Amino acid sequence: MKNLFIPFIGLLVSLLLFIGMTLSANGVSAAPPVQGFVTSTPGSDGRIIYIVVEGDTCLSVAIQHGMGVGQLRQYNSRLDADCTLLVGQQLVVGLANSSGPTPGPAPTLPPPTVTATPVSGTTEVCVLLFDDMNGDALRQETEFGIAGGAVSLTNLNGSYSQTLDTTSDIDPDLVEPIRPCFTDVPQGEYNVSVAVPDEYNPTMVLSYKITVKAGDRASIDFGAQSKTITVSNDTGQDSGSRSVALGIFGFLLLLASAGLGYYAYRAGQPRSKLKGSPLNKR
Repeated sequence: MKNLFIPFIGLLVSLLLFIGMTLSANGVSAAPPVQGFVTSTPGSDGRIIYIVVEGDTCLSVAIQHGMGVGQLRQYNSRLDADCTLLVGQQLVVGLANSSGPTPGPAPTLPPPTVTATPVSGTTEVCVLLFDDMNGDALRQETEFGIAGGAVSLTNLNGSYSQTLDTTSDIDPDLVEPIRPCFTDVPQGEYNVSVAVPDEYNPTMVLSYKITVKAGDRASIDFGAQSKTITVSNDTGQDSGSRSVALGIFGFLLLLASAGLGYYAYRAGQPRSKLKGSPLNKR
């Protein structure tokens, strides 16, 4: 009886070892649970969302969902340069096909299109044609604007060209000439030129190149002098009359000098030569 019990014990031990080996093999082959939460059904906008858990990185999330880190960044444009993740953060890990809720292969998103937005033209250019009475090409406080002229502002690329009339108006509060201004001018390089009235002569170069940027306010002064102030024929006549008067005065001085010389000559003659004069006979 004892001999029969020993084989039974051996068979029972072998059976237990076999069961233990089977459970161990199943435990090794079992995949660890996936961390995070992946919605198998995309949302109403077609996106598949993954919620970040502790220990996640952009690389590990990308590997879990069969994509590269670059594609993960395309889906989530708000990721910073270091691809920092926060626990509980929602990441887009796929987009659903239009044919059904099952997500298909992730599409390659095109690069963003950057459209240059033009800067609003807020540049202002003001130009004054002033009466340069002393002709020194510098505006004094008593030199104000000239009416009847014209000033033009033209962009060097030809995209802008405007003309304004000059004025002699004065700001009563500041006692300053009012400058005609070009407003809402796009930034760029411009040529400013001035035409003076017929009764004036320019005292400065009447063309100027200027570069302005949005938000700037440029102010340029050009000078002109009235033709009646310049040297005229009347001044030449005064000079001629003065020369004639000086000539007559010099001639009179010459006659006076001759008379004095003759008198001195007569006074220096010897008295013996005067004895024969009838005035000495008695």
